[in-house]
Amino acid sequence: MKKETQANSMDTNEENINNYQFAQDDPSNLMNTIFSNITEGIIIFDSKGKIVDVNPSICITLNRTKEDLIGQTLESLVPKEKQFKIEKQWEILSYKKHVKGHLPIINGESIIDFDFTTSTLVDHQLYVSILRDVTEKLLLEKKVKKNAELYEGLFLEALDAIVFWDNETRVVNANEAACKLFECSLDELINKKLNDFVYKKNAPYYSFIKTLKDTGSVRDETLFLMPNGQKKYVEFTSKLYAVDGYHMSIFRNVSERYQMEQDLRESESRFRSIFEGALEGFVLWNDHFEIVDINPAGEKMINVPKAHIVGRSLKNILSDCEYPQTELHEQIRLLETDGKSSGTINVTLNSGENKHFEFSTKYNVISNLSLTVFKDITEKLELEERLHKSDTLNVIGELAAGIAHEIRNPMTALKGFIQLLEDSVTDKNAMYFDVITTELNRIDSIINEFLILAKPQAIKFVEQDIRVILTETVNLLNAQAMLHNIVFKLDYSDDIPPLFCEPNQLKKVFINIIKNAIEVMDKGGTITVTATTTSDSRIHISIRDEGFGIPEEKIKKLGQPFYTTKDRGTGLGLMVTYRIIEEHKGLIEVESEVGVGTVFHIYLPESN
Repeated sequence: MKKETQANSMDTNEENINNYQFAQDDPSNLMNTIFSNITEGIIIFDSKGKIVDVNPSICITLNRTKEDLIGQTLESLVPKEKQFKIEKQWEILSYKKHVKGHLPIINGESIIDFDFTTSTLVDHQLYVSILRDVTEKLLLEKKVKKNAELYEGLFLEALDAIVFWDNETRVVNANEAACKLFECSLDELINKKLNDFVYKKNAPYYSFIKTLKDTGSVRDETLFLMPNGQKKYVEFTSKLYAVDGYHMSIFRNVSERYQMEQDLRESESRFRSIFEGALEGFVLWNDHFEIVDINPAGEKMINVPKAHIVGRSLKNILSDCEYPQTELHEQIRLLETDGKSSGTINVTLNSGENKHFEFSTKYNVISNLSLTVFKDITEKLELEERLHKSDTLNVIGELAAGIAHEIRNPMTALKGFIQLLEDSVTDKNAMYFDVITTELNRIDSIINEFLILAKPQAIKFVEQDIRVILTETVNLLNAQAMLHNIVFKLDYSDDIPPLFCEPNQLKKVFINIIKNAIEVMDKGGTITVTATTTSDSRIHISIRDEGFGIPEEKIKKLGQPFYTTKDRGTGLGLMVTYRIIEEHKGLIEVESEVGVGTVFHIYLPESN
């Protein structure tokens, strides 16, 4: 109705303009009133397109004064790319009295769209154009067109299934993707109830139905049974009263994803079971070498709670363990090139206990995480070392038995003849006699040490005060110490219980260690001997010298057959010492600093 009124108005205006001359001659004429008050814009121009008059409406629309517009040409009001429409208008007016069309006019920095009708004023060779602003109308048309295109893209061509349904859950419309999802045509799908497709109406089903009623929308997943009997796990979003009073649901088939998630969960469950239950230590770390998890066995091995190690850098931990940087760089290189690496590492735990670990690393095993598997081989190495020592001792024992047997007989003869010659030795040869006697005694001592290694000795254990054994040993060596300008400092605790031991064997141990201490203190000094008890019910004896010390790499070899740090030593003394302490279920630890001195720590179990 509004359009008809506007059309009639334009026709009326055209007729009124034909009487333009009368309106000019008679200002009181009705035509002049219409010209001045009509809502459409009016432009009157001559045969050259020059504007001769305009009404107030067009001035208001273009935000320009009448004086500013009169004298302008039509071309000056129209954008250059649209000026061909002016030429087209002149062409049509050459054979017709009326022409209609659409014309954009410049309005400052913007453009206003007008529908126009131009007529010829024959008597005066003038032309009149009636213009109506249709900018909003065009914008609305564009919006409608855009919405139509949006509907086309979102609904008809959407990859996700879209279904509209009524209050009874009956399908009223669906797109092509929905037909593919439900494995049927649109005609077959229409009027079907969505509820009928739900495989199980269980607690989760009633939960999302309640959410939908309470909030008007819901997003969830469920299992659908399709008309062809196929089961599909679908993800859906539903909204009540979405379009024209109908409800809308958007479905997506996530069966493959659901199955992958199920497989992944099962895989992770299996991995977690292995991870948590493994006897070896497992450590997971990311690309930044940050530890993200450690299993219970690993916690137990390193004696560090999981909370204190997760998040720490594996590189920093290895640095704290004094792992060689060159070895660390080599391990990283192997990981980057081969995807795996392995090795051993020596670690000092917070408790002070020294541990050896064997490890192997696999790069990027799961979700950009790498796995390091490690196990404690401390006992294995100690066992191997004991076996090696045992094998060596067995060989030495067999060798010692043969050597002792072969040497002792001629030694006995030599000693006998030396004793016979003792009375005939002159002062001139006395020095040689003493040297021969001393060296024969030295050989005899070595043979005795060999014999100790060759076969088990008859040992009789008795309860004895370790302080008495230490004091007797010190008194025995005191004269030798004084010759080297060395003094003893004794420090015994009062609460040391009796020790179940073989006194003579322990005395031999203390003699060997103290004699070694005297020999390395060529400038004199103090040998400190202490005896205390430990918290774990052991007796701790320490013998400290102020000698030149032992390098760390040599400490590990002490007690090995024929290994000695002395020029004329055989290494058998310390070997016998270690063996005696082992027979007493004890332990020897050596602490030394080059240029400062050495401490032998001997730990023996208290008597039960």
